[in-house]
Amino acid sequence: MTIRVLLADDQALLRSAFRVLVDSEPDMEVVGEACDGAEAVRLAKEHRADVVLMDIRMPGTDGLVATRLISDDPSLVHVRVVILTTFEVDDYVVQALRAGASGFLGKGSEPEELLSAIRVAAGGEALLSPTATKGLIARFLAQGDSADGHDPARSERLDALTGREREVLVQVAGGHSNDEIAERLEVSPLTVKTHVNRAMAKLGARDRAQLVVIAYESGLVRPRMD
Repeated sequence: MTIRVLLADDQALLRSAFRVLVDSEPDMEVVGEACDGAEAVRLAKEHRADVVLMDIRMPGTDGLVATRLISDDPSLVHVRVVILTTFEVDDYVVQALRAGASGFLGKGSEPEELLSAIRVAAGGEALLSPTATKGLIARFLAQGDSADGHDPARSERLDALTGREREVLVQVAGGHSNDEIAERLEVSPLTVKTHVNRAMAKLGARDRAQLVVIAYESGLVRPRMD
């Protein structure tokens, strides 16, 4: 199946470059271009996009608001948002992850990384830029509103998980693939996938990226500060 990609960036030159790159791939196509967040949300509905490459800083409705609008819209539940940003680790990026983005990528990434990001996001996987450390992202994710660094409401939601689902969630938060988790827990990849899907359903997570956010904000996984 062809991955339908929507480009959202206020710089026409960048959109043109991304379009040429994406359209050169046999398994994906650009179905629309937006210069602000409001247009991105509208076009995501109109063109049934699978992945939105979203600039986080745009005039009018920015990428953060647009990401939240897409994430909260039941008719767009299949849409995955990848944030494109000049500054790979900042508070805006973390807010975007909380708002429902599947991950983020620096605008200076190699073309192969961008194409891989689209495929990863379309497949429902969490995407973190190769040049961003998990520890740094975790540090930002841990900066919640509560004094102890985690959200009690998130912690209570974890009560619905089985012991094995918690174990799998910890591994997901560590950035491990299903195959890696299967090897670590000595189970089959299919079993891991089942546990991941059940955890997503119980916690109301759209994808693995949101599972990572929940794991840190609930306090199940603590950020590494090194």
